[in-house]
Amino acid sequence: MAHDMTPSTQWQEIVPADEAQRFAKYGKQFAALQARKSKKYGTGRALHRKQLTAAKGTLEVLADLPEFARNGLFAKPGNFEVWVRLSNGGMDPAPDRTPDIRGFALRVLGVKGDSALGNGPAVSQDFALINQEVFGFPNSAEFVDFVVAASKGTGSLVKHLFKRYGLLGGPARLFKLVGTVGKPFGGFATEMHYSAAPIACGPYAVRVRLVPAASNGPARPDAKLDWGADFGAKLREKNLQWDLQLQPYVDAQRTPIEDASVNWPSPYTTVARLTLPRQDSASADGQALAEQVEAAIFDPWQALAAHRPLGDVQRARKGVYFESQKGRGAA
Repeated sequence: MAHDMTPSTQWQEIVPADEAQRFAKYGKQFAALQARKSKKYGTGRALHRKQLTAAKGTLEVLADLPEFARNGLFAKPGNFEVWVRLSNGGMDPAPDRTPDIRGFALRVLGVKGDSALGNGPAVSQDFALINQEVFGFPNSAEFVDFVVAASKGTGSLVKHLFKRYGLLGGPARLFKLVGTVGKPFGGFATEMHYSAAPIACGPYAVRVRLVPAASNGPARPDAKLDWGADFGAKLREKNLQWDLQLQPYVDAQRTPIEDASVNWPSPYTTVARLTLPRQDSASADGQALAEQVEAAIFDPWQALAAHRPLGDVQRARKGVYFESQKGRGAA
């Protein structure tokens, strides 16, 4: 039936013959970009360079989950320690009021099972989430070309967009990108964050979403001047909570694996609850945690084999993230 949203295990990845060669090139391009920015600003990541704040808490995996969800991290009820890194997505540490993609990264510790990297036991299960439901580009090739052009300045970016998308397509693409980055943001305790690209969940494939509890409350009126301070003020006052939800693959047309720009229509299911207990990010302990988190790895490929990242964008991240980690001494 056309409206049937039954989770399916019939997904597949389509890997072009030249992919490894292209991805190696992307890694070198990002390494060069990162080195250039680090020379200017000090050692840091290629993207999501500006860490806004860090926190620690617990992820509680819930009981009685549906079959598609009951795999890997979510195979049975339990509690896990979590580190959280909140960031602006840009390659330059711009003021918080500057329109940007916002990042909400989770590192779930104490997991047990083989690593998605195939190098022994998994160290953690990481989720790299953004405040956009879909990825801004259908594939990694378009994204990398965009980032490389943008890193060289506005003139280079505009020239790139006209060259790739044409006289009519260039302005349309620019308008769409401005709209995406400029989407109103209500704060990290208030906004939903998404994986945008799929991961495995045992034999199934899913996307991930983090939904804030209503009790977290809205951001302060001046929050956009310092998103980290807004979040920290909330966390000093009370516990903050989110539902972690999974959205299953149902078929190749409606829930494509290889095109990360398509929004899946299948329903989300709550599988776990993230709780950040009251803590003071400005305290000595809070600052020590922030330093640990800034130095740490948050990588979709730091994952259980049961949650292997899927699709072109995710496969491209494997080498690019590793090059970035080496570039800042984290690998």
